[in-house]
Amino acid sequence: MRADQIMSAPVVTARAGDPVGRVAALLADHGFTALPVVEEDDRLIGLVTEADLLAGRFPADARRPATDEERPARPPRTVEDVMTTPAVAVGAGTDVAVLARLMLADRRRCLPVVSGSRLVGVVTRRDLVRLLTRPDPEVAADVRRRLRGYGGPHRWRVAVDAGSVTITDQFAACQGAAVDRHVARVLAESVPGVVRADVMAADAGSSAGPEVGAPGDAVRTLG
Repeated sequence: MRADQIMSAPVVTARAGDPVGRVAALLADHGFTALPVVEEDDRLIGLVTEADLLAGRFPADARRPATDEERPARPPRTVEDVMTTPAVAVGAGTDVAVLARLMLADRRRCLPVVSGSRLVGVVTRRDLVRLLTRPDPEVAADVRRRLRGYGGPHRWRVAVDAGSVTITDQFAACQGAAVDRHVARVLAESVPGVVRADVMAADAGSSAGPEVGAPGDAVRTLG
């Protein structure tokens, strides 16, 4: 599953010269945590977050003495004064697992998605969480649609439990079945809401075995 399959688009954006108050209102009104900052050609140049806007904007309690360090600096006027640049972005083909790792490791709430340097979308934590809410029957139907074009309508039996997909290959004995099962797993794991997919051979009732070309494949030489 890729970023371009789950990203939000088109994107509400800001410009470097926008007043800080206008951007704060956009964040508050839409429930956003950040806005990408772009130039005229949609080239991404930065990101303005809630944290960027909040930093140094609230004076300490006037009833107690405050040091010069505690007193707010002159408030910024434009997005350019507060935005984070350069912005961390991902390509449209970035795997969702990579997106999740980036967000968790760096405590990011959103990641701009770019094609070259042009902004094409945004992925948020909410987009990732939404994948977890897809009902199993809906996920199963989507997987079956993907597999129907690869092996026909009668080859694959699909079961889904909490996003975990089990695919049974009804034609396990046919030539090239191991490669077909690998492709079936890849197709299934590209479906939004799928956590993992396992492919079983119907006649053996066991896992399809190592993926073709996967690290750790064992080779036994006869001689």
